[in-house]
Amino acid sequence: MKIQAPVINVADTLRLIVINLGKLTLACRIEAVYKIVSYTKIHSSGLGYTGLTNIDGHSVMVVDLHRKLFKVSVADRPEYFVIIKPQIGDLLAIPVTESPNLMDIQREYIRVLPESYRQSDTLAIASHVAVVPHNEKTLTIFVIDETSLM
Repeated sequence: MKIQAPVINVADTLRLIVINLGKLTLACRIEAVYKIVSYTKIHSSGLGYTGLTNIDGHSVMVVDLHRKLFKVSVADRPEYFVIIKPQIGDLLAIPVTESPNLMDIQREYIRVLPESYRQSDTLAIASHVAVVPHNEKTLTIFVIDETSLM
């Protein structure tokens, strides 16, 4: 007897690029990701959480989410940039220390974050949260609202 894996309808899932930021797991909708590239030099005063880098001949604003959220810069040297193309505005680069992962998350695991929570917490950059089974535990993923990164 042949056992078939369950068929998952693509419309029932959300494809995300998942990045780890310390103990926090964030994700970007695949539609918002322009590309993932190797880390390049950031030009910045070092006083804030933003800077500039050059990608494909364009000046791209870098948003250090680790510094924005936790008030400390990324401890290890970043290896990659996740380049985001917001619906409105210019490209944004998020430095990450580990290779991002592609995940298809079933929509039943995704919930809208309450606006009151977004306004009162440092995770105002997230619009949704997904709690998904992962190995024998669960994984909590905050989905970035790319329009709120600045």
